Amino acid sequence: MRTPLSVFSPALLLAVTWAVPTAAQSGPLYIVGGGPQTPAMVQEFADLAGGRSAHIVVMGMASVNGERSGEAKANDFRELGSTARNVWITREQADLDSVVQLLTTATGIWFGGGDQNRLADVLRGTAVERAIKARHAAGAVVGGTSAGAAVLSSRMITGREAKYGGDRPPRDSSDAYITINRDNVVVADGLSFLDNVVIDQHFVRRKRHNRLMSLVLENEPHLGAGIDESTALVVESDGTWRVSGESVVVIYDARGGSTTAPSAKVLGGANMRLHVLPSGATFDPRTGDATLPARQP
Repeated sequence: MRTPLSVFSPALLLAVTWAVPTAAQSGPLYIVGGGPQTPAMVQEFADLAGGRSAHIVVMGMASVNGERSGEAKANDFRELGSTARNVWITREQADLDSVVQLLTTATGIWFGGGDQNRLADVLRGTAVERAIKARHAAGAVVGGTSAGAAVLSSRMITGREAKYGGDRPPRDSSDAYITINRDNVVVADGLSFLDNVVIDQHFVRRKRHNRLMSLVLENEPHLGAGIDESTALVVESDGTWRVSGESVVVIYDARGGSTTAPSAKVLGGANMRLHVLPSGATFDPRTGDATLPARQP
């Protein structure tokens, strides 16, 4: 069944009988920084969800065109042999038992791009959010791209700037995030799959260094991961991170350094750590240690 949820009857929704996976620990996270995903990245997410045995739920509510783009993404997974369903819901539907039933046996959940505020507003605090977290705790992989990446951390970058009264500045404006000042980057509560890092996306491509550095210096957890386009930060079930894809993940780590006083408007930090990690590199957020992939002869 490939039709978005909004045209399903409750009876059909409750008829879903996917097999329950047997994973006993939290699943991985597959966090993509936006832009095009290579076939290898799509395959990697499907494999993490179980490959041809996977049952993947795609949620495209971050976009006004999410019903259509979600169906296209679900079809990408179907072409790899996975079972995939496009589920596009409203805030009101996110508390329906019939919708929760669609998620109770999913082995993979994917969030599409768009506006992370829109996605968070639909899911935050709902029965569907709790169901997704239950599946993740049972071993399902949860992932997303762009807005679907930003929403995964507890402190979610909204894309808005206090300098503009909390409204979104013009896209690619040379006047956006030109300072490293306190109380300038507007954040909100995300879905809290990660509480030890702030996630930023389109990072190198859109030059978002000032934005993420400001948050890392200003607030706990003082750790930020800027994921570039066509690149994934994979959070393994044991909590370690690895990089997959075509560009890099930039990590700012101010946990072991010092920062300016809370009264300071201009933010500063000393003895921060910086890692620029290409595909194959790893990072352990517990120790702060990073490794680069082995050099090829």
